[in-house]
Amino acid sequence: MNSEGSRRKPDTPVCDFVRNYGEQGWLRLHMPGHKGRGALEALDITEIRGAEPLYSGGGILRESEEIAAELFGADRTVYSAEGSSLCIHAMLFLAKMRAEQRGEKALILAGRNAHRSFLSAAALLGLEIAWLRGENLLTCCPDGITLERALAELKEKPAAVYLTSPDYLGNRADISALSRVCRSRGIPLLVDNAHGAYLRFLPRDEHPLTLGADLTCDSAHKTLPVLTGGAYLHISREADPFWRGQADRAMALFASTSPSWLILQSLDRCNAELRNGYREKLARLAEETDRLKERLRDQGWEIMDGERIRITICPRSFGYTGDGLHNLLRERKMECEFSDPDYLVMMLTPETGKDGLEKLEKALREIPRRPPLPEERPPMPEPDQVMPFGEALLAPAEKVAAEKSAGRILADPCVSCPPAVPLLISGERIGEEAVRCFRYYGISDVWCVCRSFDFSGGI
Repeated sequence: MNSEGSRRKPDTPVCDFVRNYGEQGWLRLHMPGHKGRGALEALDITEIRGAEPLYSGGGILRESEEIAAELFGADRTVYSAEGSSLCIHAMLFLAKMRAEQRGEKALILAGRNAHRSFLSAAALLGLEIAWLRGENLLTCCPDGITLERALAELKEKPAAVYLTSPDYLGNRADISALSRVCRSRGIPLLVDNAHGAYLRFLPRDEHPLTLGADLTCDSAHKTLPVLTGGAYLHISREADPFWRGQADRAMALFASTSPSWLILQSLDRCNAELRNGYREKLARLAEETDRLKERLRDQGWEIMDGERIRITICPRSFGYTGDGLHNLLRERKMECEFSDPDYLVMMLTPETGKDGLEKLEKALREIPRRPPLPEERPPMPEPDQVMPFGEALLAPAEKVAAEKSAGRILADPCVSCPPAVPLLISGERIGEEAVRCFRYYGISDVWCVCRSFDFSGGI
């Protein structure tokens, strides 16, 4: 705490700098081309004196990152203007560097529901992956015993364990138990926490960093008042000290040299929000959402447990597919985060407001219950890896109709965003089960390895 009479450092050093620059009437003989003329444009700058390049290691951006690190309880926090995808790339690079420094194999044990950016990074870095199978396409929440068993089955110690928690449906892994397993074996735990930045600021802190993760990525823009693309890479205070000095380098390796200063300012401004009342807003929203979920359950809706400010409905028991229910809400001018044949996902924040919650509840109450729909979801295909995934992902590929793809080797994971979770992994053989899954999830075309590069035989 500052000593009496000393001046407290500003909560928003980046925003303050940009606002002052705009107000002083400088002639902008630099990028961007709009020269600051316009509403948002006046706040959109590039790296000028006083606004050091991101990942340069100092200045107002480092000052702002240090405020964020204090708020999140991190040893080091680094900003991303390119979402959690950039942070995932950096996390894997850091894991690879640590393994090579120790003479260990660059192998990652990862949950099968990893975002496609994980695959891209692993391929580019030449990592090997061992997979933890999940309950379904979107969920992989192993317990400590399952993780112990998976680690014991590996021939070599992995460079890291990588999990997605919360997942797209709001399920969360027991990070405390999993981190104990990893710590006992000297293995770093990396968590894609893109959907859970807010968890740190609930009355009960449930952020993966607090629960024992070594590295996390948080998409601030998903659950905090930040512009799209704003994210954090967090390094735990218990993590390998080697990573702290390498974090900027890891981010810079994959990042644009022209980050959006509008996004950086929104991350900076969020620090002030989190210091000044946002916790209370989140607590109220969590309580209101808990009560809303219970009222919806009383009405007959099947609501998944999980994240407190996310509502995931399984509407088949009410007579609707997730996509069908989404369309009904669209008719009432409500756009949800995600839907598929089985689920409808709605993400809330304090900015949703009490009026928004009441509007949603009224709409769901007005939708008539119908006879339940039968379970139609096909089983997930068994993996049949016939080509190294990195080679397949980077190989020449051709687009093939999904209905005619059986027997081919998948090149590029066929995913949409959301949820950007692959049905199959690059290098896996497409079987009839996979074709049924493609049909069920509305995937019409897939990228397959060109036949001249398919050395696996049999097609």
